[in-house]
Amino acid sequence: MSLENSIVKDKLPKHVAIIMDGNGRWAKQKGMLRVFGHENGTKAVRQVVEASAKLGIENLTLYAFSTENWNRPKVEVDTLMNLLIKSLKNELPTLVKNNIKLNTIGTIALLPTGAQRELLEVINITKENSAMTLTLALSYGSREELVSTIKDIALKVKNNIISLESIDESIINQHLYTHNLPDVDLLIRTSGEHRISNFLLWQIAYAELYFVDVLWPDFLEEDFYKAILSYQNRERRFGKTSEQIKQ
Repeated sequence: MSLENSIVKDKLPKHVAIIMDGNGRWAKQKGMLRVFGHENGTKAVRQVVEASAKLGIENLTLYAFSTENWNRPKVEVDTLMNLLIKSLKNELPTLVKNNIKLNTIGTIALLPTGAQRELLEVINITKENSAMTLTLALSYGSREELVSTIKDIALKVKNNIISLESIDESIINQHLYTHNLPDVDLLIRTSGEHRISNFLLWQIAYAELYFVDVLWPDFLEEDFYKAILSYQNRERRFGKTSEQIKQ
């Protein structure tokens, strides 16, 4: 029986986030440049996006480029930016076909003009799509997001727009880059690393974590289904006891 058929459709995570790790090591193992790994990683993106749409997952967030990634060699950064533009153009028909809305989080103003233009165009074309929201974390860092959030809230307190006493989790959520998304239910990281790497630190407070040794270019549809099944076999307690959950 296919793994897809084993998945319980009414127990799907509402929000899956993925740290797509291992492109460089995948290329190195094959005696190729790192950029070759990034190019092949786009195939895994397509498979995971289409598998998510097929299952009916409402939100998928991909860690595509971190704030720290700007420190990589210029040739690699330039290649990644060019690959982003190419991928957005190539994948637009898939997004439209699957009724997927494109969203983005991060300091997009730091991206090259061409990448910004292509990104905004695809976002605009898909803005009315409703089956799934695909969010690309680009030039994103969670600590930077939290600093920005704190500054925004502090300024509103200073200007008497909100009171200090009214600040709660809801207020903080409203000022995050992800204000239009639910908390993450399942966080997947490929390549065997067991780190969060400054990704959605607030939003994953009660997420189930799934680490797998597979390098990202080799992470295909069946690997994604394994992650979903692992999630469905876990007991999510949110601080309660097993007995409380079962009542």
